[in-house]
Amino acid sequence: MVLPHGGPESRDNIDFDWQTQCLASRGYAVLQPNFRGSSGYGEVFVEKGFGEWGRKLQTDLSDGVRWLAAQGTIDPKRVAILGASYGGYAALAGATLDPDIYRCAVSIAGVSDLKSMTGFELDNSAGKQTRRVRYWKQFMGDAKTFDAVPPARQADKAYCPILLIHGTDDTIVPIDQSKRMEKALKAAGKPVEFITYKGQDHWETVGSHRIGMMTSALAFLEKHNPA
Repeated sequence: MVLPHGGPESRDNIDFDWQTQCLASRGYAVLQPNFRGSSGYGEVFVEKGFGEWGRKLQTDLSDGVRWLAAQGTIDPKRVAILGASYGGYAALAGATLDPDIYRCAVSIAGVSDLKSMTGFELDNSAGKQTRRVRYWKQFMGDAKTFDAVPPARQADKAYCPILLIHGTDDTIVPIDQSKRMEKALKAAGKPVEFITYKGQDHWETVGSHRIGMMTSALAFLEKHNPA
């Protein structure tokens, strides 16, 4: 299981992580890569992620898969990806932009369309170039390239089953992002499941829904990529 963190300017530590522990308890080996753009390694490392959504941020993940396969740690034909927020985008991008790496993908509150996401941020900022808007634009890169890396605009390239999970009260990545992906995948005739959780926010703070979300994800994974 590849489990990319959110952000993307964030990082994973060797601490307790409930998703990692849940997956490991089911027999999965879990890779938590601190890909370029992650925090904790200096500004230069963060800046290496600028403009690399769907590009080097993505291939860093599959490079990790290939390295583990070369070490004999994993079977490269039995790999899946699950992520939330930016990690959700990475899961969708892995299933559409990075061919033949994953058997299935789970996106929790993932960004699927960069142009509409930046529009959402601008609307929430009254059209101003706030720090948050600048942050998104730095990592997403040149708007002229936005059609090349959004999974919703590349849905016809999807090569594995995809599960979308989103809370209705998400104010960070609106549920519209998952709705767009579902619509695009169905239009392309690709396998997709979409589960919503009423009242759940971006941070998955409703405990009962958090359990439900992971239960749904596990059922999907066990169907398409059993440990």
